[in-house]
Amino acid sequence: MTEREFTAAAERHLDMVYRIALNYFRVPADAEDAAQTVMLRLWQSDGDFADDDHLRYWLVRVTLNVCRDVSRGFWRRRTVSLEECREPAFADGEHQRLYQEVMALPAKYRLPLYLYYYEGYSVAEVGELLGLKPSTVQTRLARAREKLRGSLMEE
Repeated sequence: MTEREFTAAAERHLDMVYRIALNYFRVPADAEDAAQTVMLRLWQSDGDFADDDHLRYWLVRVTLNVCRDVSRGFWRRRTVSLEECREPAFADGEHQRLYQEVMALPAKYRLPLYLYYYEGYSVAEVGELLGLKPSTVQTRLARAREKLRGSLMEE
């Protein structure tokens, strides 16, 4: 991969990689570290991608693997509350509240929800990325929607 190709790929996909890592960790600093590691792996890769979709899929897969590897480390035993995390600013309160509720979901619901709704992957693709059966992904999406509906209706 040439420097020009890497720069173009990083500019197109770094934000997506960061958002996936942020959904995984819920801590911006850890998400930044993971995104940097993924970009380093992209730079070190042989760069033989058939098209941009292939590159995008590869980046999602590597991002999830990096996040899993980092979360297994002995220093990751500390949990962080949502109040400690910097949250993005939204123009209206509804989007801010929805973001908080999504981030409060367990990772097993939050990641499929993000990949399906925000990154536009199909149920089968989300299942492949996360190593789950499509029926499991559908169940987790339904449960995530149910949990969100319940928490949003409470107030």
